[in-house]
Amino acid sequence: MLVHLHVKNLALIEEAEVDFEEGLNILTGETGAGKSILIGSVNLALGQKMSREMIREGADYAYVELVFQVNPDTEEKLKKLEVFPEEGQVIISRRFTENRSISKINGETTTVSGIRKISELLLDIHGQHEHQSLLYADKQMEILDAYGQAEIENEKQKVKELYKEYRSIKQELESYQLDEEQRRREINFLEYEIQEIEDAQLKDGEDEELSSSYRKLLNGKKITENLGEVYQFTGYEEGGAGQISRALQKLSQIASFDENLEGLFSSLTDVDSLLNDFNREASSYMAEFTFSEEEFFEIEKRLDIINGLKAKYGHTIQEIFDYQAEQEEKLEKLLNFEERKEKLERQWKEKEEELSKTSAVLTKVRKKWAKQLQEQIILGLQDLNFLNVSFEISFEEREKFTALGKDQIHFLISTNPGETVKELSKVVSGGELSRIMLAIKTLLADKDCTETLIFDEIDTGISGRTAQKVAEKMALIGEKHQVLCITHLPQIAAQAAGHYIIEKQVKNGETVTEIFRLNEEKSVEELARMLGGAEITNAVLQNAREMKDLAQQQKNTRVK
Repeated sequence: MLVHLHVKNLALIEEAEVDFEEGLNILTGETGAGKSILIGSVNLALGQKMSREMIREGADYAYVELVFQVNPDTEEKLKKLEVFPEEGQVIISRRFTENRSISKINGETTTVSGIRKISELLLDIHGQHEHQSLLYADKQMEILDAYGQAEIENEKQKVKELYKEYRSIKQELESYQLDEEQRRREINFLEYEIQEIEDAQLKDGEDEELSSSYRKLLNGKKITENLGEVYQFTGYEEGGAGQISRALQKLSQIASFDENLEGLFSSLTDVDSLLNDFNREASSYMAEFTFSEEEFFEIEKRLDIINGLKAKYGHTIQEIFDYQAEQEEKLEKLLNFEERKEKLERQWKEKEEELSKTSAVLTKVRKKWAKQLQEQIILGLQDLNFLNVSFEISFEEREKFTALGKDQIHFLISTNPGETVKELSKVVSGGELSRIMLAIKTLLADKDCTETLIFDEIDTGISGRTAQKVAEKMALIGEKHQVLCITHLPQIAAQAAGHYIIEKQVKNGETVTEIFRLNEEKSVEELARMLGGAEITNAVLQNAREMKDLAQQQKNTRVK
């Protein structure tokens, strides 16, 4: 579960630290106080992109840190992703500057994609408008597949792999839709390219050897002149070797007089030896070096051929060879066009039949889990004050195969007795959609053992008795999971195991957002504010206290 959140220099938050509890954690506050910024900071830590404007004005960076305490099952799953909790603890941090962000897991720098992989094991976030995605068929399919993941995932993977092979064969077969004239033109062109490369008789590495020789010959005059001068400077007639030889002769006459002079004599002897070697090699190089106009022309001509091929077929000789191999393969297919086409058509039909059978198995498995899912959703919706709800998952067959099979599903619902079920978009309001998503999130969280659920204003568009039902549902979820919930409803806030208020204040002429944990009395006062608005009377306070007591009684009853 998420045990600690630290945010610094993010929007209106100068610095905020909060420790969360097990069960239901409620965050309340006036509109515009920064409640969603606080929850949004969790998203940022887990890899969401951030605008530079989110860094607090006057600050050089923004920082978010999350501390999770994970159970043994989650710890084992994390280890498979090369993340090793320390004493069951995982610390995720992300530091933002104007130009970049740096993410870390337990102090080790990682990528954003690395954090996203593990985030699914740690928590699930329901954003303010996420329930709208429930209207789309792709999202509905995603929910069904997640619910039946234990069995569906294996069959879905088989379909995905077969579809990839099926598409590959189909794409190759489409390339065979050529008339005889097109095929002949293509054959002629391929034969020309292959022959041009073969005629060049290229050898690995010859371009580098030729370039080296070309540079040497191109600069032959300068090499000869400069090396001749170097030899004069270091030679015996007027150069350094003669001077050193005479110096050695003088030094030899006095070396025996002092041990230190013997050391100097030895050093100079080494220098004389090195210079002699150098002069011999320089003399040998000049003797062997000759400039041949014919050789220069042949090298230049050969390089022109090689560079011409590089311009057409690849930057290196190896790339040219690879290109030749590709063209030879294409030529072979075109020369055996009809035979290859017939073979591909047979393979395509066989793969289509195999894909059809595997997709049918996937459909069967999906329908099995769809029946369970719709029954569980109905129960969940009844808990959320959908008293006469009907819910079905319909299946249609797509015209074409996809990587997910041929299924097209739709969530159908009726919220009134006697009405036929219809697609969600034609029946439900925003508030009803929020409750349906809450029921689904609860089911999926129980299936995959997600430890922490975060709800950002799940109460949109609900009130009265329905609000009370949602509050009771949130409390029930809080008994199995840690829940963080931003709400405007006192019915939900009354169920809190930990109640936090987010306030916007002015300090030293600057507006800042701060978060505080409320004790029992302060929590009642906040409930009264949510109930009574601007004026909080004794009657409103009493009402808030009774609401809090009732929530506690319900909790005690559930425990029994």
